Amino acid sequence: MSLRLDDYTYELPEALIAQEPLYPRDHSRLMVVHENREEIIHKHFYDICEFLSPGDVLVVNNSKVIPARLYGKKVPTGGKVEVLLLEKKPVDNTWECLVRPGRRVRKGTIIDFSSGKLSGEIIEDLPEGRRVIKFDKNEDLDSLIEEIGKMPLPPYIKKDLEDQQRYQTVYAKWRGSSAAPTAGLHFTDELIERIKAKGVKIANVTLHVGLGTFRPVETDDISKHKMHSEYYEISKETVNLLNDAKENNHKIVAVGTTSVRVLESSASDSNNIIASSGQTDIFIYPGYKWKFVDALITNFHLPKSSLLMLVSSFLSREQILKVYNVAVEEKYRFFSFGDAMLLMKENNNEF
Repeated sequence: MSLRLDDYTYELPEALIAQEPLYPRDHSRLMVVHENREEIIHKHFYDICEFLSPGDVLVVNNSKVIPARLYGKKVPTGGKVEVLLLEKKPVDNTWECLVRPGRRVRKGTIIDFSSGKLSGEIIEDLPEGRRVIKFDKNEDLDSLIEEIGKMPLPPYIKKDLEDQQRYQTVYAKWRGSSAAPTAGLHFTDELIERIKAKGVKIANVTLHVGLGTFRPVETDDISKHKMHSEYYEISKETVNLLNDAKENNHKIVAVGTTSVRVLESSASDSNNIIASSGQTDIFIYPGYKWKFVDALITNFHLPKSSLLMLVSSFLSREQILKVYNVAVEEKYRFFSFGDAMLLMKENNNEF
């Protein structure tokens, strides 16, 4: 088991970084991998029902992406500023954010957005380039952000997104994410209905994606990496559904690493989930003892990312890197708009 950052990387041709989503959503490719098995199965995402059984529970993150990228100008100089909203603070009209250019936007800077429709003042400088911004509007702030903000696509996507809803899951409900829980982008309403018709249950959890999910790991010893906390919530209704399924030996299938982090943050050592809400900074990397998740639907992640470390913990680093090399050879599409994997633990032998 390696904890060296340089051991969590792979070679990826730039041409395999997906620049736009496929249509329909569920026509992306699906690689199915079982723990400790040599066989790799190549399917399409619409085939996912083949690997789910009646009584299984599919756990989805119903967080909704806000148009969190705001463009403005410094007052009075007119210098251009980009603001990425990360987390709404308890104080009215106040957000934690990232700013560019960070060195020129410090406490006391006033930023005008959209020619006076909205302005904000940086009221606090935080570590790692983060800031706290206080907007001059409160009552209409959410609607103004919806009006003037842009979807926060990752920097490796260079192409404009014509349909902004393609960076939103079909089941998104609660506003709060600064990036999409991308494993869920493959589902269509029709596919979800087919899954339900097979007797598979859908359970909702919420984790608002922020800096904890997409901040890169930079420490040479990955165990020294500190995750930023993100808000999560899991209801009593969901907990009852999950615990009942687990007790009856059905699979718990997490859709995406954010759903994983909710489940593992809420799991007790006795393989039960408890209803809870709050902040989680759980960092899952090789050596972690999994408590509750039996299978994981996920996209292909960036080299040296905490997400690559999470999936390397679910199976093994060696198996995951081998799978990624196969994905490159087979020309799978990578990252947010890319293809998907279904990873299965050894104790599930349904296929």
